[in-house]
Amino acid sequence: MAKIGIIGAGTWGTALAVLLNNNAHEVMIWSIIPEEVEMLRTKRQHEKKLPGVILAPNIDVTGDLEDAMTDKDILVLAVPSPFTRSTAHSMRAFCKEGQKIVDVAKGVEEKTLMTLSQIIEEEIPQADVAVLSGPSHAEEVGKCIPTTCVVGAHSRETAEYLQNIFMSKVFRVYTTPDMLGMELGGALKNVIALAAGMADGLGYGDNTKAALITRGIAEIARLGIKMGGIPETFYGLTGIGDLIVTCASVHSRNRKAGYLIGQGKSMQEAMDEVGMIVEGVYSAKAAIRLAQKYQVELPIIEQVNKILFEDKKAADALNDLMLRDPKTESDAGAWK
Repeated sequence: MAKIGIIGAGTWGTALAVLLNNNAHEVMIWSIIPEEVEMLRTKRQHEKKLPGVILAPNIDVTGDLEDAMTDKDILVLAVPSPFTRSTAHSMRAFCKEGQKIVDVAKGVEEKTLMTLSQIIEEEIPQADVAVLSGPSHAEEVGKCIPTTCVVGAHSRETAEYLQNIFMSKVFRVYTTPDMLGMELGGALKNVIALAAGMADGLGYGDNTKAALITRGIAEIARLGIKMGGIPETFYGLTGIGDLIVTCASVHSRNRKAGYLIGQGKSMQEAMDEVGMIVEGVYSAKAAIRLAQKYQVELPIIEQVNKILFEDKKAADALNDLMLRDPKTESDAGAWK
């Protein structure tokens, strides 16, 4: 049995608390929001965001960060990506040497272009930082629907230790050393999911979505490999797997925001209606800056940025994508 602190009591943090408690670990959840702490203590669930996912009586909930971190074998950092740096900064004072921290959020910081694990390592240099990612909506994990994810870490020892902590009959976990590739796939798929949602909102069909998914992973892989990621990562669970589920699922907040934008709502109106952090909006600008830095072409992500931040119409953006200069899909092999 491990002692685990979940830092962040949103839908994903709550779902992972249920999973880890079911795995017979000792779990405590922390939230910075007093009303959220009280709700989880008394109602034992997120009534609006995650109804039906019930916290067992032995899962503690606290608003005291030091209490949530003290004497813990593992800390799971589950705050939304825009709050990763500020939360990690607050955690540093209570973090022991070699503390295992598993980041489960997805994003790239716009100003620094750092991945979330890089941010955590900068703010908490004494920690042993790892990443858990994959096609894993909280709504399904919390209800014990079979799911597969990947743990990335700097050492095989840490990766396999965490694999055993999270692994269960309903939650299969693989390992990889490619934390960078994992995080880029997890962050940039949210931008592509916005595009997929926009296509749905415009009334387009399966052909359009299939094109966005396949050309989207091509963009993600092109950038990720240029940055040093392993090609196989982008065609695995944290690449194409996560992209498929985020583009297609009714649970996806990024797809829902895109759908609302496709129907004519502004970015802010869509975010307000979703009612939760839409990670793709925050990652979109960072993706374009990374593309410029590494001189990589990202046409879908570029058009999403124009829709979000330059008031371009989604239909016009798709038209421009369709009318781009003809391309070869693959240069592999030789013409006869």
